[in-house]
Amino acid sequence: MIKPPSWFQLSGLTALGITAGILSPSLHMLRSMSNQALANPSMFEYRWEDTGNYKKLYYFQSSKEKRDRARYYLVIRPKDRSTAILKLTINLPDYFETNIRKKNLKLCRVSLGGMLARTKCTKKLPAVFEVSKDQTSIEIFPEQPIPTEGSYAVVMKIFNPDQAGMYQLNAMAQPPGDIPISSYLGSWSIDIN
Repeated sequence: MIKPPSWFQLSGLTALGITAGILSPSLHMLRSMSNQALANPSMFEYRWEDTGNYKKLYYFQSSKEKRDRARYYLVIRPKDRSTAILKLTINLPDYFETNIRKKNLKLCRVSLGGMLARTKCTKKLPAVFEVSKDQTSIEIFPEQPIPTEGSYAVVMKIFNPDQAGMYQLNAMAQPPGDIPISSYLGSWSIDIN
């Protein structure tokens, strides 16, 4: 003869069922949120040969998909520089295969975005852009030296490269003065999926 379950056993099963019913949607929601968090490039950045000379610069990228139209804001904040900038050079890797046109480049003062606002240009600065024939460097000559206060950005409208990966763009700045020597400002590590 089969013995019917006691009240204590039934209440334990009920509690287990209610707990599973509450936790299941919560765990599903956490899993979907963690997938979104992994898409953020700023959470974790790994460098193989970190010599200590690397300095990460802030950037915003409108799209990370390969071959997609994107707008890049390569930002230089006040803490990234100690002097005004007479000439800015951006060195790109030779495998960053995209077509960079002078007409799709601009230099502007930016307000940095966050949770509630977008990164956007507030004032365009007149500048001359020179793109090398092999598309591995961009030289920017502003009409007036870029001052030390405020955040400034080089805005590029391009199509993302065909290959997914991480691309390091290096910034070199030449201060005003008699000695025309550029020094390393930092790097933007661009991620393409």
